[in-house]
Amino acid sequence: MDRLPFNGDRWQSSLQWQPTDAQQQRFQQLYEAILAANRQINLTRITTSEDFWEKHLWDSLQGVAPWLSDPQAAELKVVDIGTGGGFPGLPVALVFPHWAIALMDATRKKIAALEFVCESLGIANVSFLPQRAEQVAHQPTHREAYDLALLRAVGPVNTCAEYALPLLKMEGQAILYRGQWTAEEEDGLTAILPRLGGKLLEVRSQTTPLTQGVRHNVMLTKVERTPDKFPRLPGIPAKTPLV
Repeated sequence: MDRLPFNGDRWQSSLQWQPTDAQQQRFQQLYEAILAANRQINLTRITTSEDFWEKHLWDSLQGVAPWLSDPQAAELKVVDIGTGGGFPGLPVALVFPHWAIALMDATRKKIAALEFVCESLGIANVSFLPQRAEQVAHQPTHREAYDLALLRAVGPVNTCAEYALPLLKMEGQAILYRGQWTAEEEDGLTAILPRLGGKLLEVRSQTTPLTQGVRHNVMLTKVERTPDKFPRLPGIPAKTPLV
């Protein structure tokens, strides 16, 4: 089994933060557990230690960079929509053990594998939602219940906004993890946000430390209640994004 690189200088120069020895050990345990689960169900194609470090650990945590400078900051209720192999939610859960993080994915086998990973590593601040965002967001226990929504590799940006904003409390934030980002995408997003009760806070850009790729974090905030009709029926936000 490969050892994950520590890359303390790369963490520091890119995010002004680096993991403690204990956190690094937890990252290694997570890496090993994900690879073990990957033999049963396809959670990730990213399996080499360097790729895992950059594309899963670093990339997950760069999205929550504003909170890394004060990791003891407020306890947040977080939902990771379309978590897939557990990213960004699991690395975030390890760094912020006082946050409550719900991993949501419609593929029940993936959620079952992530439950096993969390159980085997003793990750206690994670819960599981094996459902679609369009269903969860209409359930009273989840609607307008979260401080922070994370969405990585989930679909068009307008679709992501429709999934996230109904789940957020007033003044809650959504972080949409994107690769490239265009003025056209931003214009299209800002045109539909008022209908969902949202507003664009900022777009932050980062360069990946090893491969020099481009990452953007599109940060939304909720300024008004989302109308009850959103999100629309399952499948519609993805097939027909709002325009």
